[in-house]
Amino acid sequence: MALTISVLSQKGGTGKTTAVRHIVEAFRMSGLRVLAIDLDPQGNLSDYFDIDPEADPTIGDVLTGRCTAAEAIHDSVIPANLSLAEAEITLAGRIGRELTLRKAIAEVREDYDVVVIDCPPALGLLTVNALVAADQALLSSEAQYFALQGVEQALEVIELARDTLNPELEWLGVLFNISDMRTVHSREAYEALGEHVGDRLLAHTVRQSIAYAESAERAVPIFEYRPDLGVDYLLVAEELLTRLGLSEQAARIAAMIPAPTEGAEAPAEEVNPEAPDDREPSAPRPPAASMPEPPAETAPEAPAEPAPETPLEAAPEPPAAVNGHAAAAAPAEGAFRFRAR
Repeated sequence: MALTISVLSQKGGTGKTTAVRHIVEAFRMSGLRVLAIDLDPQGNLSDYFDIDPEADPTIGDVLTGRCTAAEAIHDSVIPANLSLAEAEITLAGRIGRELTLRKAIAEVREDYDVVVIDCPPALGLLTVNALVAADQALLSSEAQYFALQGVEQALEVIELARDTLNPELEWLGVLFNISDMRTVHSREAYEALGEHVGDRLLAHTVRQSIAYAESAERAVPIFEYRPDLGVDYLLVAEELLTRLGLSEQAARIAAMIPAPTEGAEAPAEEVNPEAPDDREPSAPRPPAASMPEPPAETAPEAPAEPAPETPLEAAPEPPAAVNGHAAAAAPAEGAFRFRAR
């Protein structure tokens, strides 16, 4: 019977759907038979897999009993569209509504090795259904304060599902997504998250890049569109497969990861040029543009006396690397903190 993984986040914009798309793709590259289920009414995962928006039937039809899960599979994907929002309303009035998805996909789990469910960016009935149907829960988070608070809320929902409806549910980990580990902001967020969840935080992060939006628009995985960025998800997939005890598949993915060239740096993340830059400088800034010479008739002013030099403090030791980037030192006072509950 297939291992079922539900991928969730408390809010949108954490790169959750992009993560699902590439975890599914990498798992398939390892030789696993993987079924992807889009449980988000926005249907973004379905779009990323290039499923026709008018595809019929969908997961909404499965949940309302209008068809079986097997009948709703399109190229190893059960798609979603806005009709899923109506299905959720219908589902809310039924007895045993939290068990609907688990019962519905039971028949198709025999045909796959892994089922990956993309949850909606909210902790409502659809997400609860996904957790009740799952063996493992994976959280997606980004380097933002409110996203980190969302991790805490998502963990509470996981605990609730385990305590009341699915005692076999396990927490696979937290994926730190859309990150630029060169910035103080991202490193402090990663450090704060690690202090809160311990070794449940995946060691590998995913760099932010506009290339993911471009690959989604073209409905092709990042492994084809930008293989240099695809290395991030190969590393994530290898780590997940190892945690799941699938060592043979993890070894296959490891063999696909190119060895780093000696002395070469990892490709830099693409950062919004309008965003404030809090990266630590690693090279001198380019010289400013030369100023025009003053007119000949202007008498030159006497040069100002140079200010006394201030002795420089010794540079601190660089922190350990994370994914090839500098990791954070302990967060300073006022940095990211999880609010006590």
